[in-house]
Amino acid sequence: MPTKTKTLLAFLFAAAAWAPGAGTDSFKLGKALIRSAGPLAFGPDGILFAADSAGAAIFALDTNDRTASPAAGHLEVSGIDGKIAALLGTAPDRILIYDTAVNPLSKNVYLSVSRGRGPDAAPVILKLDSAGKLSELSLDNIRYSSIALPDARRSARLEAITYIQFVDGNLIVAGLSNEEFSSNLRSIPFPFRSQQAAEGAGIEIYHTSHGLYETDAPVRTFVPFRIDGKAYILAAYTCTPLVKIAVSELRPGNKVTGDTIAELGAGNRPLDMIAYHKEDHDYILMANSSRGVVRLAADHLEAYQPMLSRGSRGIPRTKLVEWSRVHQLKKVDDATALILTGAGGTADLRMVPLP
Repeated sequence: MPTKTKTLLAFLFAAAAWAPGAGTDSFKLGKALIRSAGPLAFGPDGILFAADSAGAAIFALDTNDRTASPAAGHLEVSGIDGKIAALLGTAPDRILIYDTAVNPLSKNVYLSVSRGRGPDAAPVILKLDSAGKLSELSLDNIRYSSIALPDARRSARLEAITYIQFVDGNLIVAGLSNEEFSSNLRSIPFPFRSQQAAEGAGIEIYHTSHGLYETDAPVRTFVPFRIDGKAYILAAYTCTPLVKIAVSELRPGNKVTGDTIAELGAGNRPLDMIAYHKEDHDYILMANSSRGVVRLAADHLEAYQPMLSRGSRGIPRTKLVEWSRVHQLKKVDDATALILTGAGGTADLRMVPLP
């Protein structure tokens, strides 16, 4: 298999098995009762998945945004938080940008936003086009379908769903459940075939900073990645192990031990992660709370043995000192990333070349 094919991400994995409009015949028209702003991810044909941790559910929303754009344009919006607040009729300190997602067809950007703070905050999904125009995606009269996660942990609703990605016709959902192995990865076929998802796979990892095996640390961010032609999830955890997990193991009720292949250090939370191919090499780019943006070499991940001791580093990495205060990081195409940065009380959104 050529090296370049290894970094095909979720949308490309699914494209060969998807025809325009497939699966949306089960959608209904009406109000999508999303209770909380949460992670976003795009599937094919303009379908936007929105995670609702408070409601322990996933919504598939038909954005009707299917006009193809051959390449990313130049997008730079300074003070995006202020512009969102103005659109929603509130103050910048009363909104929270939870997540962003880029439509792989149109290259338009979608944002998951909370209007207000605390349990009464209202979820809003916004669209930002290539000209920098903001608009609200109305949830009052939209074609959608949804699926519930019945065993999501009730005492940690905000971590019932921590990250989502569409991979090879399935929505992969990370979060916490009520099971003994509370760290959970679900592989949910799309279109959704029932009102409730099956139980996920319980995930155990060796946490190198803590020096022990753990089953209750949730995945914070992940990317799909092919290693030796097989599909894996590369999952990052707080304090900061990077773990590879075979997608084939994500069967309902299965207990899976992931292989820790890198360690970025304690006192750090991974925020976002993408994979890309450049100049015949594969890379993982990870934004972190206290260690900035780090680029990890990913050409031969099959060569790294599981790490089972403290002090190991695993995959070589380089800190990108010129990328600072990056809170969110999304892949636009093979040459471009979308980053949300924040400093001095404002948030800026822009597209930048991949390093």
